[in-house]
Amino acid sequence: MCNIEKMGFRENLKQELQFTGMLVKELATEAGVHKRALDTYLLSENASMPPADVAVRIARALGVSVEYLVTGENTGLPRDIHGVVRKLPKLCRKNRRIVSILINALIEGQEDKP
Repeated sequence: MCNIEKMGFRENLKQELQFTGMLVKELATEAGVHKRALDTYLLSENASMPPADVAVRIARALGVSVEYLVTGENTGLPRDIHGVVRKLPKLCRKNRRIVSILINALIEGQEDKP
């Protein structure tokens, strides 16, 4: 069995930014955090954890839990599904409805197959 070293806040934040394709300045705007503060959390090896309220805003903007950013453990949805769900609010109501219809059709199509 592999012994996987857990990553900390800095590494998890970097990884999540890369996964989402979000730029630091976009995250700063969306989370209401100064870009310089994010740069500190991302670049400084001895930076402390952000205050809880800031960590919550960063996590929400990325669509992950604070627990995930701190521990790297995901207790919610699988990452790929979470990425899709995170994008849904950016769609207009009509397109969200289309996505819902498509998902339902795909699920029904799977049920027909063994």
